[in-house]
Amino acid sequence: MTTVFAQRLLPVVAPLWITACSTPAFKQPAVSTPVAFKESQHGTAVQRAADGSTWKMGQPAEAQPRGEWWRAFADPALDQLIAQANASNQNAVAAAARVKQARAIAGIAEADRYPNVGAALGAQRAHPSALELNQAPGTPTPTTTSYSARLSASYEVDLFGRVSSNLAAARGDADVAMATYRSVLMSLQADVAQTYLRLRALDAELLTVEQTVRLREESVRVTSRRFELGDIGEFDLSRAKTELGIARAEAIGLQRQRALSEHALAVLVGQPAADFSLPANPLAETSALPVIPAGLPSALLERRPDIVGAQRAMQAANARIGVARSAMFPAFDINAGFGGVGGSFSDVFKWSSRSWLLGAAMGMPLIDGGRNQQNVVRSEAVLEEAVAAYRQSVLTAFAEVDDSLAGLRVLSDQSAAIEAALGAARRSADLAQRLYDAGRGSYLELLDAQRNLALVERNVVQLRGDRAMTTVALIRALGGGWG
Repeated sequence: MTTVFAQRLLPVVAPLWITACSTPAFKQPAVSTPVAFKESQHGTAVQRAADGSTWKMGQPAEAQPRGEWWRAFADPALDQLIAQANASNQNAVAAAARVKQARAIAGIAEADRYPNVGAALGAQRAHPSALELNQAPGTPTPTTTSYSARLSASYEVDLFGRVSSNLAAARGDADVAMATYRSVLMSLQADVAQTYLRLRALDAELLTVEQTVRLREESVRVTSRRFELGDIGEFDLSRAKTELGIARAEAIGLQRQRALSEHALAVLVGQPAADFSLPANPLAETSALPVIPAGLPSALLERRPDIVGAQRAMQAANARIGVARSAMFPAFDINAGFGGVGGSFSDVFKWSSRSWLLGAAMGMPLIDGGRNQQNVVRSEAVLEEAVAAYRQSVLTAFAEVDDSLAGLRVLSDQSAAIEAALGAARRSADLAQRLYDAGRGSYLELLDAQRNLALVERNVVQLRGDRAMTTVALIRALGGGWG
């Protein structure tokens, strides 16, 4: 009869079992990957994959060593600053702690795959009342002492995939935390490099302005002497002093910017601003910048930790759909216990004092007002959100790379143009000085030529710093490495 009952029940239970224990198969969302970066059309050759195609399917490679990309700048001071930041920056420390938390949660979920076994030892001394023993009030009752020892075990049979789905979700969360940590570390390293290069660019700009100040001081000295001799009027002397004051004010403003950048760098490397100082080190014209190949567009899916994290978040959300579905089906638990109770501790371990239990329980919701169904709907919506976030991350990554490539291209063109302007400005200032010294030119013409030269020299230095920081931005956009 039992066999017949089982045969009739199987067709009913089997579809439920199959439906419940199957977490939806994760499918990588389709993302349109461009054949080449837009900026590759401006003189950069499109690189090809090994099979000759200009694109390939991006595969997450969060475990791929990204290398110490900052060493390409060949600057020992930068190497030391990034090493300090990696070790002492508190945002990085907090992100690493979140990785530990997520991995611990995954370990807790892993523990649900195994039986829980416990042991207990106890002693009890009791004196019941007469009424508890159904005796007349006032009847003397004995005082008893008992000892017990017990082993217990419980196990949830993962019939409908709740445990395995929850474990997959927890592992996905741990992967997300790890990718986030790598993203924080990448951003930290890039911020340190950019702030340091900004400091060096400010040092170079400040050097240029200080040269202008010295030139203005010399101009005031010469003009004052000529005014005392009666060669020129007071107007020229007043203009010379005005230009000197303006140049000094610009130098003071640059010193303020440098102080703020130095303080920001101190925070990044995990030091108090009061205890941190960096000696002046102007970004020289001869400072070589690394040339970074952009590679294949789909390589962003392999290198960028934020994209890897978005993909792992999708996988975790997909697994939680399985957890939500399993709540609609029975949970099957097995419990067992064995031990002994005796009047003395030695009696506890006698065979005659043994006690044991073995049980199984299956429970499932019958009426929940649609709560579990709505949990499934919510989990599916979370997956939809994660897919949208993933696609947005990919689009943002492509835009950031093209932004940096465009920035480097434009800055290169600007630098070429400003270098030509610099030669002309120097020639113009030299001619104006000669004409003024010979009495054939006005002081206003000389000031205008000198002011243009100072402006062009500052632009040259600023563009040099912008190119260095944009190079770092491209490295960040490419996921912290290339090759």
